Amino acid sequence: MVTDTSLAAGRRAFIRSLGLGAMGVAVAGAATPAGAQQAVNDVDIFNFALNLEYLEAEFYQRAAFGQGLQASDVDGTGTPGTVSGGRQIAFSDANIRKIAVELANDELAHVRTLRAALGSNRVARPAIDINLSFTLAARAAGLVGPNDTFDAYANDMNFLLAAFIFEDVGVSAYLGGGPLLSDPANLSGAARILAVEGYHAGAIRTELYVNGFYSQTQAIANARNNLNPGTNIDQGIGDVNTANLVFTNPTTGVTPARTPQQVLNIVYLNADTRPTGFFPNGLNGTIR
Repeated sequence: MVTDTSLAAGRRAFIRSLGLGAMGVAVAGAATPAGAQQAVNDVDIFNFALNLEYLEAEFYQRAAFGQGLQASDVDGTGTPGTVSGGRQIAFSDANIRKIAVELANDELAHVRTLRAALGSNRVARPAIDINLSFTLAARAAGLVGPNDTFDAYANDMNFLLAAFIFEDVGVSAYLGGGPLLSDPANLSGAARILAVEGYHAGAIRTELYVNGFYSQTQAIANARNNLNPGTNIDQGIGDVNTANLVFTNPTTGVTPARTPQQVLNIVYLNADTRPTGFFPNGLNGTIR
């Protein structure tokens, strides 16, 4: 017979195997006045990451398999939302299709890993737009005209460009959130996910480089920089003479980090941290 005690013990063992600390106890706090700096805890940081993983998982799952996350993978606290857009891509390059499948499986695993660690504190999937948001991002980067649309699911190359729009952001988001974690086990677990996100970004950048999308990726990088005035950390993939497959500071050789607010500006597609873009109603959780 499986008891509540054995279930709890099993869950703790599972979480330990992932290198994550258990975060099953809700952290209550007084409301923070608008404009005041808000203290965050490990639950807040992991829920912030979970929102981003929902976005990546929905994009890759739909592109690779034609369907999104199951209902059992998206429930939680906050305001649940639906997903707008996304469909299976008829890949012409078998290798790009295989990359899409691997990334889809990894992102699904990330969603489930974070939800398991958060337990009853996990946030629900918020409303996600993976249709119009790509057009808005492509227009901002000048990939299409101001009245034209960008179909992320039309072909292999559009898929790669769409993935590039937020892959590097995921890497820098984990780097920026990591120092805010207080539990060493949680930091270790986040580092493991960060490593995978880095591999993902490198795979996308490599495919784009092989196919000569130098100017397009630089345009996307410039657009991301513009969403955070005063920063100039984003990079394209290089040019015909020099590859830039790894997103690093050229002096130190390390990847730049983004603060949660800088990440929000990019996924909201505006510099005011105003919910639009990929999350039309905002994220769920404290950091939003």
